[in-house]
Parts: sequence; C-alpha cells; structure tokens
Amino acid sequence: MKVDLHCHSNLSDGELSPLELIQYAGKQGIDMLAITDHDCAQKLPEVSALAKTLAIELVPGIEISATWGKIGVHVVGLNICLDSIALLQAVAMQSEAREHRAQEIDACLAKLNIHDSYTGAKTVAGDSQIGRPHFAQYLLEAGFVKDLKTAYKKYLGAGKVGDVKCFWPDMNEVIGWIHEANGQAVLAHPAKYKLTRRKLDMLCREFKEAGGDGIEVVSGMQSQDITDYHEHLSLKYSFFASCGSDFHGPASSWHDLGKMAHMPVSCKPIWELW
Repeated sequence: MKVDLHCHSNLSDGELSPLELIQYAGKQGIDMLAITDHDCAQKLPEVSALAKTLAIELVPGIEISATWGKIGVHVVGLNICLDSIALLQAVAMQSEAREHRAQEIDACLAKLNIHDSYTGAKTVAGDSQIGRPHFAQYLLEAGFVKDLKTAYKKYLGAGKVGDVKCFWPDMNEVIGWIHEANGQAVLAHPAKYKLTRRKLDMLCREFKEAGGDGIEVVSGMQSQDITDYHEHLSLKYSFFASCGSDFHGPASSWHDLGKMAHMPVSCKPIWELW
C-alpha cells in the first residue's frame, strides 16, 4: 500500500488545488492520502468524491504550527473530526496570528521602500492562508527580485528584515486540540528542526509526555541514517510511525507525492489505528 500522510494544497502553501492534488495522487498510485495544510482544515465534498472514485482512502488532516520552548515545531493531526469546535477555534486563532505576522512583514518591507506588499501578497494568496511564499511571489512579480530564492535571501529568510516570528501556541496545547478533534497528534519531520540528537530525544520525550501519538519516521527522501534514528526514537517512546512526502508541488522531485524513504518494518504504522 502506498501511503502519504503529509502534503499541501494551495489552501496553504502548496501549488495545486485540492482537486488537482487528488488527481495527481491518482497518477502517482497513492492508496491512502492526508492533505495536511498549514493551520487549515476544510470539508471539501468534491475532493472526497473524487478520492473515492480513484480508490484513494482520504484521511482528514492538518498541520499546526506550535512552539516547544523557543523552537518552532509542526504537529500533524490525522484522522481528525473536521466539525470539532475545538479545532475550528484553533484554526481561527492560527489564522489571526498569520494575518498579524503578514501585516508585520508589510511594515518591515515598507522600511526598505517596498510598499503595499501585504496587499500584493494577499492577492497572490487568494483564498489561501497568507504566508512568506506569497510575499516572495509578490516580490518577484513586482520586480524587486529576479527569482524566489533571492526573495528569501534578501528579504524573507532567517535573520532578514521580513523574518517576522509568529507567536504560536505551546506544543502541549496543540496536541490537546487534535485530541479534542478525535485525531492523532504526530510530530512532523523531526530532522528539519536541525536539533542535536540529545535535543531531539528530549523533544520526543516531552511530545510523548504531552500525549503525542506518533512521529514521522519517514519524511521525503531522507538518508538512511536519519530513518534509522527516527526508528530508534519511535521504538524508544512507543510512538506510532507515520510517513509523508511534505509535498508542495511537482517541481520538487525530492518531495514528490508518495516519494519517500522506506518505512522500517519494526515500526507500527499509525494507520493501523483506523
């Protein structure tokens, strides 16, 4: 069975619409899929209908931004109830935080004589959650940069003027939201936080103590060394194992939908809970 439990549509920072994403999943031979847009979970009947037609088991999902101490982490919620009051309130709160950050980015860029960037990014975003990728696209379209990479290098990347931090909720609170929505809380892409192994072990221990259900043992085409260590953490803390490409669009072959390292056979897949 081909499973991908972490991917994004253009409702957050992905390139494809939810319907296009399902169609692409069909072409990729995906059997089970979770669309996990950032701080966004919507009921999309037409998407569910198409998935059923293509024999894809669609798992309701979301990726929620959180903090662990001073570090930003992402928690994926799987098999969630999209009608959950707690979840809907959480999404509204996260959306408000994103809007506030976007306006702060606009103010910062204005100091460099880049005006109306919020309006431009909002136009790019459309109905999607506004974020730095939309500012980057605006900067490109308005002629301030030659490509998207330069937008981050000059304006939006770590330590740059547009690198505005958002005050996300505590990881424990986010796990609670997911559980109130009858879902499972999974620590997303552990290797991406660039923590030492001691720190990552501490994060996993506290994630477990807070009620976390699993970790992404596999995230995209990671190295065998990373997979082996995630396997160790999964077994050490009795986590269920999840896997996902973190797909955002077809342009990235490293994170193409359904393309990822192999799940270790010693791990217990989280979809066995459903």
